[in-house]
Amino acid sequence: MTTVDVEPLELPARLTSPPRLTQRHPWLLPAAMAAHRARRRTQWVRDAWSGRVVWASHRASADLPVRLKQHGSLLLRELAADQMHLQRNKVTNLRLAAQRIDGIVIAPGETFSFNRVVGNCTRRKGYVDGMKLSNGEAEAGVGGGICQIANLVHWMVLHSPMTVVERSEHSFDPFPDKGRVLPWGVGCSIVYNYVDLVVRNDTDRPFQLRTWVGERYLHGQLRTDERPTRSYKVEARGEQFLRRDGQVYRRNQIWRRVIDRRTGVQVGEELMKSNCALVVYEPGPGVEVIDVD
Repeated sequence: MTTVDVEPLELPARLTSPPRLTQRHPWLLPAAMAAHRARRRTQWVRDAWSGRVVWASHRASADLPVRLKQHGSLLLRELAADQMHLQRNKVTNLRLAAQRIDGIVIAPGETFSFNRVVGNCTRRKGYVDGMKLSNGEAEAGVGGGICQIANLVHWMVLHSPMTVVERSEHSFDPFPDKGRVLPWGVGCSIVYNYVDLVVRNDTDRPFQLRTWVGERYLHGQLRTDERPTRSYKVEARGEQFLRRDGQVYRRNQIWRRVIDRRTGVQVGEELMKSNCALVVYEPGPGVEVIDVD
């Protein structure tokens, strides 16, 4: 470990605020979740009646002609033996969620809501106990693991001109980077129905999501009917592990570079997200942890 001058570590409020009431009294959690869900349902109805939001719901079986982005996400991570059954169950949950998303077309002016399209993941619908993250710890929960498909959709959308309206990240970094393909910090947290991934199509072209589960990978494609004049490169910058008061934090920034397809020249860039999370594992060899005040 080293001590160097670095930019001050400013922790987000979610990591510094006192424990929530439901953390101090877990028995209150079901009532709190019911209240959150009721507020979100009311918001959905209000938005629909006002005409402010048109929700994407049309599903097309035929592919739109242009494949804008595709990605494959490994289904099973190498975790402790007592957690692998949750990983296998996760595949069942991902298959059900992928079937709900596959073929959805986000027309011009429409908004895609992950929770509205996938719905509540219940046992009645065939969902099983998979791995969920709660306060940085893995635990069993019905529908656990569907965050992986939200991560996939978010990653593909970042490579398009669509607008991310709502996205919640995890407050914790739960696993080391072994086998990581996507930058840390582009994932999503999903809790039906009030922690959501919401994307709006402000362009004049339709976009289509294709998602399916293969033998080893969760697959996704983002398609459209006409190739845009610009492409996008998403990258992490300023990656750091910082130790303060005995706890390790990870931070970075997610940037998106805008490329002119015709010339290959970068025509712009934008900061998409600044991330900071509590690391709940001990960083291994080769990971520099900087001590800060």
